[in-house]
Order: sequence, then structure tokens, then C-alpha cells
Amino acid sequence: MKKIYETSIINTGGRSGEVYSPDKSFSYEVVSPGIKKEHTTNPEQLFAAAYSACFNSALEVVMAKEGIKSKSTVTARVSLYSASKEDFQVAVQLEVKIDDVEKIQAEELVAKAHEVCPYSKATRNNIDVELIVV
Repeated sequence: MKKIYETSIINTGGRSGEVYSPDKSFSYEVVSPGIKKEHTTNPEQLFAAAYSACFNSALEVVMAKEGIKSKSTVTARVSLYSASKEDFQVAVQLEVKIDDVEKIQAEELVAKAHEVCPYSKATRNNIDVELIVV
């Protein structure tokens, strides 16, 4: 397999710290979910952003292969669960809308994208991922 891209993000302080790229082109203060401060994020938001962008790109590849030029929108909802004080799990809902495509065809396209998307491959059989076509 040929590597086509690599990046690095550094975290200091966990959920009470910061994340940043070595060149500082990406930099956010990190807070725990539920804490609202300007210009902050949390791991769940970062994962939702990354998964939705990656999945939508995979969907665009699948649609292009099928000759479909519709606009697609992917909303990722990442939930954090706690089974105990030291046992945590995440789950994802991907809500997908494809303009001007019938729901049955959209469901087929989304299923194909789920096979192509690197994030879907990485999470498969590890966390719950629910696909919702609207």
C-alpha cells in the first residue's frame, strides 16, 4: 500500500489542554464535553468532523463512479458513553442526505461508501456506527 498523506497533531493536557499541529496552522484548546468556552473543542467533535468529511469524500467517489453529480451532506453524531469511571466507549450516527436521489438508491450509495471510507474501515467491528439516509 502506498502512503499518500501523513500529518501530526500534538496534545498536551488531555481533555484540559490543547491540540495543535507542529506548524501551529491547527490549534485548539481542549475541554471536556459540556464545558462551553470560545474557540474550544473536544475529542468527540474532532472525531465527528473527521469522520463526516472522510465519509462524504468516500461517498463522492462512489457517486462519481456511478455517474451521479448530486450534492451530498453528512452529519456525524458522536456519542460518548461511560460504563464505569474508567470504561468509556464512543458510537457514531452518520446522517446522509443526497440531493435528487431516491432513498433506495441513496441507501445503496451510502452502503458502498461505508465499504470505501477509511474511517468506516477503522471503526468496523469496534464501535457502533449507524447509517441513516434522509
